[in-house]
Amino acid sequence: MENQDIEVEELKALLDSGKAIHFFDVRNPDEYEEDNLGATLIPLGDLPHNLDAFDGLEDEDIYIHCRSGARSGRAKQYLEAQGFNKVHNVLGGIMAYREMEA
Repeated sequence: MENQDIEVEELKALLDSGKAIHFFDVRNPDEYEEDNLGATLIPLGDLPHNLDAFDGLEDEDIYIHCRSGARSGRAKQYLEAQGFNKVHNVLGGIMAYREMEA
């Protein structure tokens, strides 16, 4: 499977387009409350118990981010192991996104 990770600039272009995307945040609730980009929150540790949120998305583009890209990278590996084919980790996470916007 090819590496489908994306840069924060690509995520911003997607968000700015107004197009509906499957966008998930795997940080903790306190981090999400402090700063979020409108993604659906599913903390990494809760991911195995929330796979129903991904029903029907096996061949759809799924975008995942976290604080720096590490947790979302693990979430991507997990989802790929569950049969999801188009999972995109946002490299650098919200830290890189906010740095780009500054």
